[in-house]
Amino acid sequence: MKIFYLFLSLMIFSSCSIFEDEVFENTDNNLMSKEDIIKDKKSPPFSFFRALQSVEREEIEISNEYNNMITKPLGYAAWVGHSSFIINNYDLNIISDPMFSDRASPFQFLGPKRLIEPAIGYKNLPKIDVVVISHNHYDHLDLKSVKKLNKLNPNTIFLVPLKLKNWFLNKGIKNVYEFDWWESKIIKNTTFTFVPVQHWSRRGLFDKNKSLWGGWWIENSNLKLVHLGDTGYSKDFIEINKRLGSPDIAFIPIGAYSPRRIMKKSHMNPREALDAALDLGAKKSIGMHWGTFILTTEPIREPEVILYDLIQKSNFQEDFFVTMKPGSIIKFNE
Repeated sequence: MKIFYLFLSLMIFSSCSIFEDEVFENTDNNLMSKEDIIKDKKSPPFSFFRALQSVEREEIEISNEYNNMITKPLGYAAWVGHSSFIINNYDLNIISDPMFSDRASPFQFLGPKRLIEPAIGYKNLPKIDVVVISHNHYDHLDLKSVKKLNKLNPNTIFLVPLKLKNWFLNKGIKNVYEFDWWESKIIKNTTFTFVPVQHWSRRGLFDKNKSLWGGWWIENSNLKLVHLGDTGYSKDFIEINKRLGSPDIAFIPIGAYSPRRIMKKSHMNPREALDAALDLGAKKSIGMHWGTFILTTEPIREPEVILYDLIQKSNFQEDFFVTMKPGSIIKFNE
């Protein structure tokens, strides 16, 4: 484990904005800075990694609802875990940020290990038409997962951020298109638009922000969806609403937010996630990016508990912003 924590230490320090070879930046240039990392003696890497090790491993409840359905309906979302959803938008079968591996890491023998198995395995997947990738972090872009999906259906279309296409081509995945923010592509009767969020990218020590990051707006005549990938709170959500309208369904990250002095610019807490839903004008939101890996120091179930309390205290309808059991399904027409 020491090797992995050394690697993470280097990753965090080299993620500061003092590095000048970056290609992309957020819309408001709000990046992690050196001051965020070394603000005081208790800052990472050492105290943060000790705190990570002290987080109690806990398995959230998994549902077999999707796996037990013999005939899948039209118009639904099913949560595999983390940021991975199977989505049928009445036109296409889509999977977001597919992550089926045991670890979110460049190493398969160490690094963040799943707390729960993927609630929906490869054998129960529908024929996937489109894979959308939000950015290149290991918990969102997993090599084994994308290669397996490509093998299961070589006609699957992969939609990826700018400067990631060559990575896919080098892995033998050829049916891939890359996008700058606000660029769109129509597939069958659905328009996919890559939208800005506040985050960053990296897979190694020397590729900080050399590929883009973002969310996916997915729209046809029946449904408007947005998947925000991984993001801190920003004005991007207001701009998405201004340009594209209000989504029927928003998939919004609610976890991996502690300690705030480090994570605030990259990850939203539940209060900020609720604000993001309001900024988007979403009719219904689904919380994601929690309960699958220990990436930060908040307790495993805390994001869900806090979000539920916020909804109750703010007098929203209970289904305005929900969490799901992995393996469960939400039908869009209900």
